[in-house]
Amino acid sequence: MTENTPKRKSGRPKLKEGEKGNYHVSRVERKKRATRKRIKSLKNAEAKAKKKLDSLNDKSANIKHAEKLMRSGGLAVEENVKKLPKSVRARLDDHTQILFNPNDGPQTDFLAAPEKEVLYGGAAGGGKSFAMLMDLLRYAHNPNHRALLLRRTLAELTELIDQSRKIYPQAFPGAVFRESKNTWSFPSGATALFSYVDKDTDAARYQGQAFTWIGIDELGHYPTPYVWNYLRSRLRTTDTTIDTYMRASANPGGSGGWWIKKMFIDPSPPNDPFWATDIDTGKILLHSVNHPQRPGQPLFQRRFIPARLTDNPHLAESGEYEAMLLSLPEVERRRLLEGDWDVADGAAFSEFDRAVHVVEPFEIPYNWPRIRAADYGYSSPSCVLWGAVDWDNNFWIYRELYSAGYTGETLAEMIMALEEFDPPMNISVLDGACWSKHGTGPSIAETLTRNGVRFIPADKNRMAGKIELHRRLMMNEKTGEPRMRIFSTCTNLVRTLPTLPLSKTNSEDVDTKAEDHAYDALRYMCMTRQTGLPHAGMLNRVKEQTYTPINQIFGY
Repeated sequence: MTENTPKRKSGRPKLKEGEKGNYHVSRVERKKRATRKRIKSLKNAEAKAKKKLDSLNDKSANIKHAEKLMRSGGLAVEENVKKLPKSVRARLDDHTQILFNPNDGPQTDFLAAPEKEVLYGGAAGGGKSFAMLMDLLRYAHNPNHRALLLRRTLAELTELIDQSRKIYPQAFPGAVFRESKNTWSFPSGATALFSYVDKDTDAARYQGQAFTWIGIDELGHYPTPYVWNYLRSRLRTTDTTIDTYMRASANPGGSGGWWIKKMFIDPSPPNDPFWATDIDTGKILLHSVNHPQRPGQPLFQRRFIPARLTDNPHLAESGEYEAMLLSLPEVERRRLLEGDWDVADGAAFSEFDRAVHVVEPFEIPYNWPRIRAADYGYSSPSCVLWGAVDWDNNFWIYRELYSAGYTGETLAEMIMALEEFDPPMNISVLDGACWSKHGTGPSIAETLTRNGVRFIPADKNRMAGKIELHRRLMMNEKTGEPRMRIFSTCTNLVRTLPTLPLSKTNSEDVDTKAEDHAYDALRYMCMTRQTGLPHAGMLNRVKEQTYTPINQIFGY
């Protein structure tokens, strides 16, 4: 080594920016790391190749479908058309005619809905019937597609058939309508039967038949859910490329409005899919525990898509149809123009408005006085409502317990469990009949008391209670708000209160044969005297008070 030779630097070599050192790593470990890196790189390359292949396959399928559309017509999804090459898209535009383009909003949502059962319902003039005609064509290109479209009577079916004659032959050249059988036959071999079911027994005509799509226009004309439930058993196919669907349109009210509301409206907010439930018990429908693929799991999903006149620009722009609907009586106007499912003929509380009186849950302030009110039943449901009173003497109904088959002990246990973290109740009222005795045994009220839940008899003046509830639901002129709000989680109260009818023999009372259990509990709550509870005036006086400590040194 000469004097000009630079000295070797001691210590570890300096790493470049962003470089990681691999000191104290054996050769074997370095080889393992390199191998893992190569494997990861190959996997990424494989994923990119697969993605590109899928894209090419989709592109090829879209091009083939576009060529088929140019030859024989059919249905095209706008998103798929946008993915086509410009040259193919230009040819498609030159050789095809757009016969139907769904309106933005609910009509588009309905035609794209993947749920098994969907109700497209609400205001008149929203384009519901035409959407039903178009949804029927989902699988018209598949020879295994069998569709069934129904109305209550054959005469009501005439308009749908006339509309289909205008568009089906143009969408599928070669499609033929056989008048004698009221059946469309498409070039692919698919068929669509237009028929009617007047009475429940007429549904048996379809016994032994199988359909891939079943639709009922104006479902509210059926007074019971029998036809809908029976036809569900006809929905089946062995073709794995076809998904089976049931579709319906309806306006609020009608002889079947009550069960449609229970089945599609009450279980979930509009547009939110939900698992299908039993309309009598509210329980989710489940597969049997012995099902080979989905033991004990939910059966299928439903969805409610609301319709309004404003969704259909072809009718809404002129304003003529809207003016006609505005001239209707209040109940019909709210149903057909506003699509309100809560209003009923002869409703006892027509001032109830879901948008005004129903609110999302929030944490009730701890110092708001609490009230508990209950209406007991064993075969009929028991209903317990919990309310809080704010400083302006407004009621906030924040919880409900609603179920049948509870003994006094069971009901007390449920109440105690729900009130575990609540402050003490200021007032608890119960139907006075629960104190009546027949023989020497304990009454229901005694049983509840013995199990830790105390009540006092409620004021059962029916006329005064109904009037007080009207006052609570009406708008306060000073505040512009109602004196009562209900949490959306109180589903049975929200469901039954707006549809509760007036008595046919006493216009000052509700129909006691209707489902009035939640109403009775709410009436008992409204009739509790609020004189002993804090109110805004008391709070203001407390604020105005000045505190003068007795001992100026220690401050107390």
